[in-house]
Amino acid sequence: MKTELIEYAHNGAILEAFIAFDEAKGKAPGILVFHAWKGRDDFVIEKAKWLSSLGYVGIALDMYGKGVLGSTNEENMALMSPLIEDRKFLLSRVEAGLTMARNHPQVDVARMGAMGFCFGGLCALDLARSGADIKGTVSLHGNLTPPGYPAQPKGKILVLHGHDDLNITPDHVQSFEEEMTKAGVDWQVHVYGQTMHAFTNPLANDPERGLIYNPLANKRALQATENFFNEIYHI
Repeated sequence: MKTELIEYAHNGAILEAFIAFDEAKGKAPGILVFHAWKGRDDFVIEKAKWLSSLGYVGIALDMYGKGVLGSTNEENMALMSPLIEDRKFLLSRVEAGLTMARNHPQVDVARMGAMGFCFGGLCALDLARSGADIKGTVSLHGNLTPPGYPAQPKGKILVLHGHDDLNITPDHVQSFEEEMTKAGVDWQVHVYGQTMHAFTNPLANDPERGLIYNPLANKRALQATENFFNEIYHI
């Protein structure tokens, strides 16, 4: 496995992506990985490596800026909120990462995908909603709130969600399903019982905020993600 750090720019900010791939395999599908509210941390770096081990080019994008990481819930919220509040700006930053990824020599630009966690799930879904040429998108305990413009996804969509998520309620899930059905997209929603928000993150342990790691749901979600991408890309 080869890994790289690549700088790219958006609206005056210098961002840094982490990329993992098997150089011997030549071009492969590129899967964008969007981070949660803390920033492009070790968690998404490990997910990029995991994707590389499956035969993809794993690309952990940066939504905040090179080296910018929150260290408290308050800092995380301060970093995330401006992007959540301006979904057009958020999409343009996501698209900057997509452009950088498409220029990487190992990426098969005809076979792109995206996945994201929490805030990153919203980033991945907004990219899909925009009509970008993305074959498959996975949201893991992501924010499902629509961006305010009609969804026009071209690829398949998979949402992996904890039923007991305090942030994204069953009503949010139903609204998302209706949105995707109206858009005519091939969508799936897998709901894990007895499961709260951030269920894939081993460091999540904040019951009052509803942030709890669930190892079984995590295992199921990663297997579902692997199966979903394999169905599309036949890796």
